[in-house]
Amino acid sequence: MANPVQVEGAWRLGWALDVHTTSSVFLGYDQNGRAQFDTTRSPLGELVYQLKYASQAQAADQIAATMASFFSDKPVVLSRIGLVVPMPASTHRAVQPVNTIATKLAQQLRRPFSDTAIRKTKETPTLKSITDIAQRREVLDGAFEGDRAQLNGKGVLLVDDLYRSGSTANAVTLALIAAGASPVYFLAATRTRSNA
Repeated sequence: MANPVQVEGAWRLGWALDVHTTSSVFLGYDQNGRAQFDTTRSPLGELVYQLKYASQAQAADQIAATMASFFSDKPVVLSRIGLVVPMPASTHRAVQPVNTIATKLAQQLRRPFSDTAIRKTKETPTLKSITDIAQRREVLDGAFEGDRAQLNGKGVLLVDDLYRSGSTANAVTLALIAAGASPVYFLAATRTRSNA
């Protein structure tokens, strides 16, 4: 069900399990001027989409199960994970999909979960509109802070639903490390086809 790739960043090891979309064809604009696409997603990408945009809560169970099974042949990595932490959400929702996924993953891995170990310290613009990597880093500089009381000396698995360029995940990882987390691993359910 997955096609994992290793992703590089400030973390010790990181992976994205599959592409989010396999194709997307522009169809034109609807009567409200919104772009319309015919999009095909990977099975994991479809689950993430259903969780985020169709409020299909049971999709989180399948996503977490796929993520947990990824560690079945990584006992050394798994033994070093002392805390599962979700990426801070970029969009405010009543229920945060990445928190739901990370909670269920922590349960399956039998590890503690915390959505308060890392917090956003300042508002940042949407990064989709910023293509320059240096500019992204500048926007994200100092945007996150880790809770030393929860993180110091703990191995952390940072969880995300969608990996794009890694800019935000890097900034969060650096904040985790600054608060004493070691080692930090990163796992995203899906990744975009382009890193921009």
